[in-house]
Amino acid sequence: MEERHGTTVIFNSSKKESHHPGKNYKQFARRLKANYRVLENKDKIDGPDTDLGTDSASQIAIFANPRERFNKSELGVIKKLVDDGGSVIIMLGEGGETKSGTNINALLEEYHIFVNPDCAVRTVYHKYLHPKEVFVQNGILNREITRQAKAAGGKGNVDMAASLDATGGLAAATDVASGLGFVMPYGATLNVQKPAVPLLSTGHEAYPLNRPLCALWDGTPKGQGKMLVVSSPRMFDDEWLMKEDNAKICDVFMQWMNPGEKVPLYAKDAEDEESVSEYHHVPDHGALANRMRCCLQEAEEIPQDFSTLFDESLFKFDTDCIPESLKLYTALDVKHEQLTLIPPQFEAPLPPLQPAVFPPALREPPPPPPP
Repeated sequence: MEERHGTTVIFNSSKKESHHPGKNYKQFARRLKANYRVLENKDKIDGPDTDLGTDSASQIAIFANPRERFNKSELGVIKKLVDDGGSVIIMLGEGGETKSGTNINALLEEYHIFVNPDCAVRTVYHKYLHPKEVFVQNGILNREITRQAKAAGGKGNVDMAASLDATGGLAAATDVASGLGFVMPYGATLNVQKPAVPLLSTGHEAYPLNRPLCALWDGTPKGQGKMLVVSSPRMFDDEWLMKEDNAKICDVFMQWMNPGEKVPLYAKDAEDEESVSEYHHVPDHGALANRMRCCLQEAEEIPQDFSTLFDESLFKFDTDCIPESLKLYTALDVKHEQLTLIPPQFEAPLPPLQPAVFPPALREPPPPPPP
């Protein structure tokens, strides 16, 4: 990243954020201090001592998983910071604002972004044990991220847009757009509508399929700031920042969020709506199995005489089979006569039973007393 000491990065911790420079973001803050002025705001957002909004045109405010609700005045301060040309980064984890206990979606909806109360999971095991530690290999939705990340990594600074137009457009750039792999641990999915643009998605290996994980609203053409929403604050924390290409993506995002700079998105990717699938839910098969329902089929009309519906030939008790049984005597050449009783003979091969008991031992009477 280029040196931008005139830009101030403010981590807010007044809403009990789970991630800030004093907790979980030590490496992130240390990485930013080389190019930015890093502060931590512990005062109320709408209070007189807050650092937010004092110089909006040169500020990047980061809210990493707030766990308290914002009042109307505090949301107004954040909105004013964006309107005055500043940049805001909002991060929420799995479960969205419902699990975090905040109401930041009320602000994000004004920028056509919404954090869903769900969680992205990987459908097959790959590299990381927990299913919520989602590794995505083909989740880059805008190839400009890959281009700038590789350029910063010393692989050349080639004008990717010009080369793509010369080689045949989007089909030739599939490998370039999916050249970065990242880990999104314990993240949610987003709903994104224009003019906001999705930047990262779950890809084909995670569920829900091809759903946004990161989105950007750019108001620079109108003289306003930018709003970046990341669906997991743990993507850039001390445990996951150096995993895969998370650090490269973090550097690209921070470079784009610098106030006053236009975001160089690749136009064809930003307009491509087919890269994001619709939001579908998988039914709860366990709950449905416990609620049995009859099959849906057309029933026949009930006759006027309902007794015709009973089939008495299935279960009955009568003498219809006796003639056929008598014919068996002739067929088998057996004499038909009345059965006689054979007297039983009970044999007793063993001696009579004697109980194996001892006779009682009776006490003799005491002798007579002496004279």
